[in-house]
Amino acid sequence: MYAKYIKRILDFLLSLIAFIVLMPIMLIIYLLVRVKLGRPAIFKQERPGKDEKIFTLYKFRTMTDERDENGKLFPDEKRLTKFGKFLRSTSLDELPELVNIIKGDMAIVGPRPLLVEYLPLYNEEQKHRHDVRPGLTGLAQISGRNSITWEEKFKEDIEYIQKITLFKDVKIIIKTIGKVLKKEGISGNNTETMEKFKGNKEKINA
Repeated sequence: MYAKYIKRILDFLLSLIAFIVLMPIMLIIYLLVRVKLGRPAIFKQERPGKDEKIFTLYKFRTMTDERDENGKLFPDEKRLTKFGKFLRSTSLDELPELVNIIKGDMAIVGPRPLLVEYLPLYNEEQKHRHDVRPGLTGLAQISGRNSITWEEKFKEDIEYIQKITLFKDVKIIIKTIGKVLKKEGISGNNTETMEKFKGNKEKINA
């Protein structure tokens, strides 16, 4: 009942209220991004949502467009500025995703929307993460965010969608706030950002 009907209504109402209340802060961030990182201030990227339907994700830009002499973008670590790191560590870069939730592309809680290029790499179990709308936060985010392995992330995603309840969503939201305030799990084990998913043995050997 909650997962099928009530969750979407709550997501819409809460995200709409949050968007209105946080509008002044988002406007300030938008202007700062324009000044410090240039145009466009809003980063847009296609991501797979529920039933693998592709949608456009909105975030505040956190990287520059610095390139080498051949016109190739520098690695993420070099383009991620101090200001960009601040936006990521506080999750302020993700505030524009409230628009995605209002539109129905995303939910407040659910598996995080990943790259389209990962779709062919999932095994049969991992594909089920797309049975629900992706979330602004999720069980994997409160379990380690970018500091845990891809396998651990997917395990948390599947565990979440097996039984979605209001109590579980509220618990995840509260723990997310704590994680953000403590700035835990922001970076991967070896990089400033999470390493790319390259598939798994179960999928490769299938």
